[in-house]
Amino acid sequence: MIDLVAGTLASSTYAQLRREILDGDQVPGSRLHIRQLCERFGIGASPMREALNRLSAEGLVQQLDQRGFRVAPLDLEDLSDLTRMRCWLNEIALRAAISAGDAAWEEGLVVAHYRLMRAPKETSPVDGRRSAAWERAHRDFHAALIAACGSRRLMEQCAALFDAADRYRHVSRIASSDRRDDADEHTQIMEAALRRNGDGAVALLTRHMANTEELVRAALVGAASRE
Repeated sequence: MIDLVAGTLASSTYAQLRREILDGDQVPGSRLHIRQLCERFGIGASPMREALNRLSAEGLVQQLDQRGFRVAPLDLEDLSDLTRMRCWLNEIALRAAISAGDAAWEEGLVVAHYRLMRAPKETSPVDGRRSAAWERAHRDFHAALIAACGSRRLMEQCAALFDAADRYRHVSRIASSDRRDDADEHTQIMEAALRRNGDGAVALLTRHMANTEELVRAALVGAASRE
């Protein structure tokens, strides 16, 4: 029973910290002090370390030898590598989905796009963040695009890379006043996929991801130059 409770606490703490890291609430490169985190979450050191080790396995947290943990820093080389991986894997998944997708896939994609267009952005005038509803709809749309690819593992890898890219995207919004309107990009990607235009859909999705990288890179370079 004690192990079950500890596991539940570790899981809930992991989920909360993971969300904070992805949203940029935990500053990249900052130390994560176990004692302070234990006090904040009201749990012991063992479940806290379990949560941090899970985050470390995902690359969101780094273990500093015997000196504890820190939030994984952001860097331009990793951003480029991440974007390349996203483009490669999403191309495979999207081509497979377009080839194998049936009417149910088409319907799911149209519904996901509709929800994305209808979701309130509610961009904060302070840090440029979008609403939780829009963030969920955005993630769901990208998942719907490749839902018919036929590979659960490929879907999981694409989702993990989406989360990693989201962390860069969120931090760049905090660092930049740029307010990108990507609604047209999403619409064009969907329309190409529904026309079963694999080459066109892949080109648009790749450009969409490259646009994100360019904006994030500019924001991070700009923030570094102001420090």
